[in-house]
Amino acid sequence: MKQIILLGFWALLAINGHAQTQFLQSGKIEFERKTNTHRLYFSDPQNNWEQELKKLIPQFKTDYFELLFTPKASLYRPGRESEDQSNGFFESPGSENVVYKNFETGTSVSNKKVFEAKYLLSDSIRQLEWKIESETRTIAGFECRKAVTRICDSVVVVAFYTDEIISSGGPESFGGLPGMILGIAIPRLYTTWFATRVELISDGEARKINPPSKGKKGTQKEVLDKVDDAISDWGEKYRNKAIWFLEI
Repeated sequence: MKQIILLGFWALLAINGHAQTQFLQSGKIEFERKTNTHRLYFSDPQNNWEQELKKLIPQFKTDYFELLFTPKASLYRPGRESEDQSNGFFESPGSENVVYKNFETGTSVSNKKVFEAKYLLSDSIRQLEWKIESETRTIAGFECRKAVTRICDSVVVVAFYTDEIISSGGPESFGGLPGMILGIAIPRLYTTWFATRVELISDGEARKINPPSKGKKGTQKEVLDKVDDAISDWGEKYRNKAIWFLEI
């Protein structure tokens, strides 16, 4: 009799777990974005000025973002404040990014700060060519599988996604995998995004998933062209990093 009860108990757990997997379609994810500031800004060991300045700057900068999502849309925006002290000029790029995706229409609206001006960018949702690999890891309690793609032709992006969350979204402009992206690493930008927790949201919170509306209107390409012209004399190393951060 005890064996029958125990078998029934474990069967009920399995059914409930399966149901949660199937119905986790709406929720909120907190992402911790961590940037190695020393590697991002101070890459020349022979530059004495860089090495002295590096001593005054914390090695890592941590920012938090949240991603609200439903089957129809998602909204990525700044989250809770970090305990890190401000680095002034050496803030991580894109710390104020807001990205809205409408999965039904295939469109995206983002708000990005560029040279003290905020732009409102309207485009189609980015389509990336992902290569899914066999490696897995657990992130925020979800089993995730590795996938790799490239942006700007040569910048490798490593992602970890879970098919236990139905929405094909992720942080920033990333998505397009068979499930939600819970981890991103871009080695050439010395930056990672990893989910710290996933929770359900109420209908009221789901109704807050709306596109941003303030900023100078344009497209991603138009802003990239303006930035490219403005920083053409920065040198290839710094110019490339600025463009790559705008492309995420």
